[in-house]
Amino acid sequence: MDKVKLYAEIIEALLRNYAKFHPIGDWAEYENQVIIDKGKRYFQLMCVGWKGSRRTYFSQIHLDIKPNGKIWIQEDLTEEGIAKELIDKGVPKSDIVLAFYAPFRREDTGFAVA
Repeated sequence: MDKVKLYAEIIEALLRNYAKFHPIGDWAEYENQVIIDKGKRYFQLMCVGWKGSRRTYFSQIHLDIKPNGKIWIQEDLTEEGIAKELIDKGVPKSDIVLAFYAPFRREDTGFAVA
């Protein structure tokens, strides 16, 4: 299996697992939505819903797989970090870009620069 296809499968499985969890409390009209564009290789976990008159709408996780095969983490609001989970699944740090850091700061992260 080629690297990009493998990475897409790993990311999709991780997002679907995260989507199973719901916040503690009475968020009756709350849901997690996994949004995937396989053609462009965009992956998101959106959190949407209501608690009374309070609206929530945000991207909890957003990853892209670039044409060079690197995974760009655009947003990560997980507790442990999606990068750690990707590494645990066999993705090398050299294929992960922490894109939420400014380009000049990425060289200090221990992950790929671009």
